Amino acid sequence: MKIYTKTGDGGQTGLPGGARVNKSDPICELLGEVDELNASIGSAIVDSEGSAVHTWLQKLQPALFELGSEISTGSGESLPKLADLTADMERWMDEHDAKMQPLKNFILPGGCRLAADLHVARTVCRRAERSIVRYSTNSQVDSAVLSFVNRLSDWLFMAARFANHEAGQPDIIWKRN
Repeated sequence: MKIYTKTGDGGQTGLPGGARVNKSDPICELLGEVDELNASIGSAIVDSEGSAVHTWLQKLQPALFELGSEISTGSGESLPKLADLTADMERWMDEHDAKMQPLKNFILPGGCRLAADLHVARTVCRRAERSIVRYSTNSQVDSAVLSFVNRLSDWLFMAARFANHEAGQPDIIWKRN
């Protein structure tokens, strides 16, 4: 099987279920941003070996495929998985937040390489979240999808802080110039 199909050469693409839409359709932009988020998490996986976040990142990549599938089909099949993972992320954040210094200031993205990767993934996640919200104004999007992506950006923030904590790197406190 060849990697190219030529079916998109006219500016359209196929969605799960067989529908064809213009590549400029908001669903394509949204799915592209979820794909970009998945790629940024893949980049973080490279730097996460040995970290407490490594296994989590490996769980999140397939979940983002579930997210894209749910958005494009609205089947409801992925909703229980996404809801369970949302609850699991909350537990992880509570557990790991207790191991770190309380956050009393705004912090700047950065620190160790893994934390920087996770902060980039967080910003991509926020952009994807904005696209999902925009898309949901005209299309049905289950609240479990919105909760998952919102919690994921929170998790990525906490994971970045925890990566710095594991590396012995303090948070970079934002100070006015």
